[in-house]
Amino acid sequence: MNYSQKYFVIMGIIFLFMSGFMILTGIMTHSAPPTPTYTVLAMMIMCFCLSYLHPQFKEKDERMKLIRYKGMFFSFFALTAYYLLFSIGLNLNVITLSAVELLNILMALTMSTVFISFVVLAKRY
Repeated sequence: MNYSQKYFVIMGIIFLFMSGFMILTGIMTHSAPPTPTYTVLAMMIMCFCLSYLHPQFKEKDERMKLIRYKGMFFSFFALTAYYLLFSIGLNLNVITLSAVELLNILMALTMSTVFISFVVLAKRY
């Protein structure tokens, strides 16, 4: 494990503690966690994924380009499904979210989906 991977792991652990603390405050107040919690969780996932992907992405070869291309391709369809589900849920009043909460959740889902798809495709190819 080289230095860049270690930095990503350290940052992931820091984000893990931050998001755990934010979730704990939400549980202790008997309410939903603060809105930035979702973004911090997504950054934690991103850091751990990048620590795994760093050796593969360090080399600019065809495999890396294929993983990025297919990862973005699959993420597009997942994000379309997220937007569709949130749109239907909000229009039918199944879920009630403010605009800020919805944007933070969608941003976290976008970041998580892209990087998790990169990891899955890196293991596959």
